[in-house]
Amino acid sequence: MIRLLEPAWLLALVPVAILAGVYVWAQFARQRVAVRFANASLLAKLVPRLPGWRRHLPAGLLVIALAVLVGGMTRPAVDVEEPQERATVILAIDVSLSMMASDVDPTRIDAAKAAASDFVAELPEQYNVGLVSFAGFASVVVPPTKNRAEVTTAINGLTLAEATATGDAVFASLQAVQQVMADESGQLAPARILLLSDGYRTAGRTVEEAGEAAAAAEIPVSTVAFGTDEGVIELDEELVSVPVDRDALAGLAEATGGDYYEAVTAEQLRAVYEDMGSSLGYRTIAEDVSQWFIGTAMVLLFAAAGLSLAWTSRLT
Repeated sequence: MIRLLEPAWLLALVPVAILAGVYVWAQFARQRVAVRFANASLLAKLVPRLPGWRRHLPAGLLVIALAVLVGGMTRPAVDVEEPQERATVILAIDVSLSMMASDVDPTRIDAAKAAASDFVAELPEQYNVGLVSFAGFASVVVPPTKNRAEVTTAINGLTLAEATATGDAVFASLQAVQQVMADESGQLAPARILLLSDGYRTAGRTVEEAGEAAAAAEIPVSTVAFGTDEGVIELDEELVSVPVDRDALAGLAEATGGDYYEAVTAEQLRAVYEDMGSSLGYRTIAEDVSQWFIGTAMVLLFAAAGLSLAWTSRLT
């Protein structure tokens, strides 16, 4: 879809329209003058035979060329995707006891580890990737790094613990982002937090507080609600239901400008990560295509001049 970066130039179409109107008016005026000529046979001898409708074609092409040229001045642009040169991705994984539920084969945590490892391996090499785990508290397991093997090893070594500190996981991720070196201009690389959780927050700061902090830092948090409402775990020889808090995770993503996903199988989780990876790997930019308009206008102008010379031996 084409959009105009400087639409104010459309006002230049007004004089183009006026020029076209003046030309049409001049043709009618010329016809009236010719009709007043008393001796029609003498008029035919004095005025050379004109090429009929063809004599209007160069003028028509000229007007069209000017209109197209105005279109080029508006700097028309199309949205194209361009690979990100650098970015920081923090992967925050819930390691609460509810992740031992087997409603996702073989278990939630095993499926999450496998999908997360695949996701890290497929990210562009120039990206920094960090890992945060959270249960009763959140910790930065691996600060942002380009060492994929280090992150993958840490993912496979995650162990489960009690409670779920979802809000603290976001705060820990925000701190991890600050550890990345700024570029020559002092700007940090674009960052995003990818948070996977399967349960309700039971410890630490609230999800709402975390959302406000991430939004203030302009770092989107994309969330994945992983698991089913039928999930159960065994604690002290009792079965405990471990449903997913979809509302809180969706609200966190919306408050920070991230994306919200639901996954109830290992395959769906892999698909979610693939979608996240494709959105992280590219950014949308406006590509100026005004040169195509200007080039078309030049072709039309040359065509108008050539036809005028061929049919009337004049440029005007």
